[in-house]
Amino acid sequence: MSDTIVRPESILTARNLTKEFITRGDGAFSAKKNRFLAVNDVSFTVPTGQTLAVVGESGCGKSTTARLAAKLLEQTRGTLEFEGADVTRAGTRELASFRNNVQVVFQDPFSSLNPKHTIEQIISAPLEYQGIRPPQGKAALVRELLDRVGLNPDHAQRYPGQFSGGQAQRIGIARALAVKPKLVICDEAVSALDVSVQALVINLLRDLQKELGLSYIFIAHDLAVVRQIADTVAVMSRGKIVEHGSRDEIFTNPQNPYTRTLLAAVPRINPEWERRRLAADAAETRGVQA
Repeated sequence: MSDTIVRPESILTARNLTKEFITRGDGAFSAKKNRFLAVNDVSFTVPTGQTLAVVGESGCGKSTTARLAAKLLEQTRGTLEFEGADVTRAGTRELASFRNNVQVVFQDPFSSLNPKHTIEQIISAPLEYQGIRPPQGKAALVRELLDRVGLNPDHAQRYPGQFSGGQAQRIGIARALAVKPKLVICDEAVSALDVSVQALVINLLRDLQKELGLSYIFIAHDLAVVRQIADTVAVMSRGKIVEHGSRDEIFTNPQNPYTRTLLAAVPRINPEWERRRLAADAAETRGVQA
């Protein structure tokens, strides 16, 4: 009998996801209720070991979609399957397992890291929450994770305020990896960073994907960034997916006028100058981290 583990083709499948928010009408005593469809009948698949990028302008519903996929929000309608199992109405035990397998890296690294906790406390927090005891001990695992994301393991007792934005985001990535997830949802994870630092974090995410077999949902508004990491792309506008396809299809032959508008806004740069700049930034970052 073969010991080969067969992985499902799709790690996450969303069908007709819809999120409706209800707000009060004008005036403190108004009985009127307004209904707003933030996500409207959205369907997508995340291939195992690949990256689905969800792109669009601010307010298009992409971050709400990310929270629905992570079950941080409850959908109004629609279904969600993880590795072929329906987790739409997961119970407590099923939800705990889902939380282990699906982690989120948020947009602002500093607002997502408790400034009063050490880096060791922050990275080990998911282990505490899930009741996981790593064989090598939490402290050793934290040091191992810091090294994996390119940070000095000896800095585990420092606080978030002692790190740059790029380093803080690496800490957020290390925290997400602590429970050995299969799917990581990056919700605008590089948009708050300088362009040079963005490239370094993207390269880290790609390396981790190859090393650990991770799948990603990558939420972004910057198509120049998306082109570096995505395998497939879903373009959102006003709560709906208006175009979906492989990265090459979207970038070389976009069908929807909105997609063409987004692509037209991507700045064009000299590739040789960009290559040299990234090499210089990488060398400088290595010096800072040392």
